[in-house]
Amino acid sequence: MKFIYQTWWKVLAVVIIFYTLIAGFLLGVPALPILHETIRNTYFHVPMWIAMFTVFTVSVVYSVKYLATGKEEFDLIAVESANTGIFFFVLGLITGMMWAKYTWGEYWSNDPKQNSAAIAFLLYCAYSVLRNSIDEEQKRAKISAIYNIFAFPIMIVLIMVLPRLTDSLHPGNGGNPAFGKLDMDNRMRMVLYPAFIAWSLFAVWIATLRYRIRLIEYKKNQIN
Repeated sequence: MKFIYQTWWKVLAVVIIFYTLIAGFLLGVPALPILHETIRNTYFHVPMWIAMFTVFTVSVVYSVKYLATGKEEFDLIAVESANTGIFFFVLGLITGMMWAKYTWGEYWSNDPKQNSAAIAFLLYCAYSVLRNSIDEEQKRAKISAIYNIFAFPIMIVLIMVLPRLTDSLHPGNGGNPAFGKLDMDNRMRMVLYPAFIAWSLFAVWIATLRYRIRLIEYKKNQIN
């Protein structure tokens, strides 16, 4: 828990984010048909998903810890990590829709990847609805923790597995190759990989802030 209050990784996240923003717009990119300059969205769209997966992973780990120990703090970390993950989920969907408009011709084309992502998003929206529908604290925490543990692998299947089993316009799915040696050079890797780290750290930072606020509220309610 001491990690939450340390500052070095927060400074690191901010520095790398500024680097990726500047380098993402200024460094050269491969000249590819259809994509053209929109390929720069790789630096923003993909890291949003990586950040989302990071905090969702934290969330499910602490849901397991809560069921094992019953500590309310673990439940608070789990729920705020999930809430942060939903936020980055939205950013991933928006940046993906913007990219689809320029490369596929419309914001939403009912591509299997888009539809699966939408279902996964609703899956986590249902998690928030579930928590808000139960008043008793321990019951709410236990039920939502169990739901969270099952929702995570389902989300992985919806986003990472099912779209690969059918035809899809999205890179890496349905036989459509993802960015590789032919269309992503070292200039892009120098920006993309640091962006994965930076936005994941930033997502964890947001989750820790939300957790600390929720913890203060929880302790106030316990006193009252």
